[in-house]
Amino acid sequence: MLPRPSLSTRLRWRRRLRSLGALLLLSAMAGAVWFAQPAPTQTIPLVHVIDGDSLTVTQDGAARTIRLTGLDAVEYRQDCARADGRRWACGHEARAALARLAGSGPLHCTLAAKDKYGRTLAACRTRPEPDGVDLATEMIRQGWAVATDDAHLPDEGEAQLARRGIWQGDFDRPADWRAVHERAATAVGAAAADR
Repeated sequence: MLPRPSLSTRLRWRRRLRSLGALLLLSAMAGAVWFAQPAPTQTIPLVHVIDGDSLTVTQDGAARTIRLTGLDAVEYRQDCARADGRRWACGHEARAALARLAGSGPLHCTLAAKDKYGRTLAACRTRPEPDGVDLATEMIRQGWAVATDDAHLPDEGEAQLARRGIWQGDFDRPADWRAVHERAATAVGAAAADR
């Protein structure tokens, strides 16, 4: 049987364990604060607007395609129906709306991961936060895009109620339009290859 440690030894070990616990707690809190910090915003020169939710910018001397997050704009070749049933080039107008919002740049973007097409996903503003315009929010609010996250659903609802942009008549949701037209393009390509 081992001899029992003295009272002073036990007190010393308790103090050490308390200090270690306090140090671990402080480390966990510092880590939580570190990871809760938003990603840094970068100022990026705008090259041109591709469509209602994609832009080309210059970063580190190279061109980069950015896909705005939180929205899905009508495709550039997509058309929509007005309230009276007439067709109109809503995709062209969505691109023009984003070009007006973005101006000549630069943009202030928080960059995230890349999507399956190699585009950098980003949230962009016309000026550093809290100033300027959030491009995704404004495109949805003006009715040129549908929301892809819950944060933008009120903006989409506002545009729909006011019948702005694509909400003035009938349109295919961009994802549905792409699915139909990508299948059609694949079928035409396959038929051409068979000839």
